[in-house]
Amino acid sequence: MSEVYKSMSISNPHPPFADGIQKAMTAVAAIGLLIMVLVTVGIESLSTPLNLVISLALMVVGTIGFAWRAFKIKPSGIKNNGIWFSSTMSRGVVGWIAGIVITGFYIILYWYEGLLGLGSNGVANTGLIGFFDPLAMAIKGTAASQWFVYGTLYTVAILIFGVRFIWKYRHNRYQVIRTLSVMGFQLFFAYLIPEILESLNGEYATKWFEKDLKNMWPLDYDFFDKWHIANMSGAGLVGWGFLIFSLLMIFVISPFLTYKYGKRWYCSWVCGCGGLAETAGDPFRHLSDKSIKAWKIERWMIHSVLVFSIVMTVAVVYGYLGDGSQYYITRTMFTVIVVILLVITAGVFYYFMNKREDAKKDLQKVIYGLAGVIALILIINFLIGSGNAFFIDNYSFKKWYGFLIGAAFSGVVGVGFYPLMGSRMWCRFGCPMAAILGLQQKLFSRFRITTNGSQCISCGNCSTYCEMGIDVRAYAQKGQNIVRSSCVGCGVCAAVCPRGVLKLENGSSDVYEKTIDIRNNHIKMG
Repeated sequence: MSEVYKSMSISNPHPPFADGIQKAMTAVAAIGLLIMVLVTVGIESLSTPLNLVISLALMVVGTIGFAWRAFKIKPSGIKNNGIWFSSTMSRGVVGWIAGIVITGFYIILYWYEGLLGLGSNGVANTGLIGFFDPLAMAIKGTAASQWFVYGTLYTVAILIFGVRFIWKYRHNRYQVIRTLSVMGFQLFFAYLIPEILESLNGEYATKWFEKDLKNMWPLDYDFFDKWHIANMSGAGLVGWGFLIFSLLMIFVISPFLTYKYGKRWYCSWVCGCGGLAETAGDPFRHLSDKSIKAWKIERWMIHSVLVFSIVMTVAVVYGYLGDGSQYYITRTMFTVIVVILLVITAGVFYYFMNKREDAKKDLQKVIYGLAGVIALILIINFLIGSGNAFFIDNYSFKKWYGFLIGAAFSGVVGVGFYPLMGSRMWCRFGCPMAAILGLQQKLFSRFRITTNGSQCISCGNCSTYCEMGIDVRAYAQKGQNIVRSSCVGCGVCAAVCPRGVLKLENGSSDVYEKTIDIRNNHIKMG
């Protein structure tokens, strides 16, 4: 039976209104959220294990039920109808309210955890954190913290919105598989395995270290801290295993995988930040700024954060290394190692930039200048015997980096601004891991997005839904391959293309000439 629309308007006769079931599912999810809000504001009578299960179940059922009506029961294919008519998805009143609420939650989470009910000095948890105590006890045998609550809600969000994403893009096999990947990595590697390991190794409870195997430096900016290295090295085979594997991830595994598959192997298939952006942030991906001005700001910001991260790490490590027997590496050895690594890095960039004329001007000055300045300061510091690598208190770097980048940017702004500035603001403007992988992808990765320009109808879907702000259409119109350091290889541009113009590939030809000789993806006839 066909629907009857009462509106006689010619301009918009069939607006994408929510149906009755979608409204009911919205109410179900809202009731689940309301229970958590009431517990948070102090209604302790609701803080029971049963109500925790009910609250989470209602939010899961309501969200998935809404997505089922919006996507699953309808024919597969491109579905972005009416997004600019939605107050939530077009920076309307609802979008601004959502942004303010999420931003406020992150501010409380990072700096005012007492408002969430975190107990201290032997006092039991109350409020929202106390609400999650039964779940924490069941998984790891200890009371919840604000980070356990955050991790639980973060994981639930990726899982339920991941189901929505799969239903929306079920016509594209690549999207289904990579979404299942980020859901699995978040559930097991970022949530369950670290928490269960903590419960199974109770003797190391006071020697906490990062147990998420996929989280590595520089995204994990605590990795090289004195307490973190000491805790890993003092936690037996388990700790040493994580230490050795993490170092291999940083210096061997990650560069190799980026060479083979581009930064997408991490940013779109593994990373939790990217996982949340791709799933919960998908309704806002079209809000990313595509202007040249935004691109210029992006380049300077993300590489400045990377430099900040490197300088902070060098300063912290240099500060706690002594000339005694406490560590295998002394300050003298560390200074030599850093200088050698900088020389090697400069040499590698010089080698690749000579093969890429378009990269010389932008990168040579930055790389040579950075390497020279850091090496010079370290050498001077070593010669005069100062304990501070850059003549500033070492942990001042760490303190400000943690506040500005680790908390304010990645959490408060990075997620809170989804409804206002798009879903990949952190990945695009501030993530040091994305910056490193992006440089590798730009210079020596085999990954690229090929285009068949003759089939492009300039509809603009690809550019509109690129969450990294890349004007994909401009490349498609010229039949030019897309090799951008910012591209996370999510593949949504290809998924929303009605003509099949775009194709994600790992090239087998000369990777240095991939944007020169391989302009078009030709279709063989006959």
